[in-house]
Amino acid sequence: MLSIKVSDLSVGQLHSYLNHAVAPRPICLASTVDQDGNVNLSPFSFFNVFSTNPPVCVFSPSRSVRDNTTKHTLENVLEVPECVINIVNYDIVQQVSLSSVAYAKGVNEFVKSGLTPLASSLVKPPRVAEAPVQLECIIREVISLGDTPGAGNLVLAEIKMLHISEGILDADGRINQAKIDLVARLGGDWYCRVTEDNLFKVAKPNMKMCIGVDALPHSIRNSRVLTGNNLGQLGNLETLPTDEAIEAFAQLPDVKDLLDATIGDSQTRELQLHLKAKQLLDDDRVEEALMILLM
Repeated sequence: MLSIKVSDLSVGQLHSYLNHAVAPRPICLASTVDQDGNVNLSPFSFFNVFSTNPPVCVFSPSRSVRDNTTKHTLENVLEVPECVINIVNYDIVQQVSLSSVAYAKGVNEFVKSGLTPLASSLVKPPRVAEAPVQLECIIREVISLGDTPGAGNLVLAEIKMLHISEGILDADGRINQAKIDLVARLGGDWYCRVTEDNLFKVAKPNMKMCIGVDALPHSIRNSRVLTGNNLGQLGNLETLPTDEAIEAFAQLPDVKDLLDATIGDSQTRELQLHLKAKQLLDDDRVEEALMILLM
């Protein structure tokens, strides 16, 4: 493993390592205005939601790595402490990228990018009409992290109103993760797209008391077939299956056939049971997989 002291890297090198490694990052397309009413629109991938009550997003207009200049967005929120955080999806990603160009102060990036300004309800900066979600915010605080190239400025933006496109909602009025078609920032020129075919679920363990990986027998924890993710699935169960449940499961035709075919060959049996369990885990049939492994 390559180990590098931060002090041995240039700012540009460190910036590249961090942006490629700490990814994907959601993109905040922030609209702001200055004290004269000039509109600015700029994307930031140093962004996330950090609180629900109160609802607060944080984004960071960092100083330029090249010349240490500050962003117009930062100057604007210090003058007029309001913004709209527009969520970026695939349909607008090229226009969003165009809005990141370092245009001169006073140039309206809505015009340059071709995105449509839409009047906000509570704040002065306009929303981006094409964005699937728009968050009207007031600025609670701006925290400077330094005055050197690459130094961030944390903008704490409290959400006061949400606007959500009805086209991304499900029948219950919740956001359908597959419909919103989000994009995220990686390193360099790389982005990624959150499409339905690359979505997956991980069962949350925090609603129950789970057995943990340490409760699994040694032979399972040291399996040549199962991955760390598979062990995590098994450890997320609330209880170990009973002997009676395992015995009943062993009588199912396909399981019984596997056991009968490996009588007298313990090594082959263990391998085949672990392979069968992995198939079940890949299908999210976790309890059945553990019963197979405990036979």
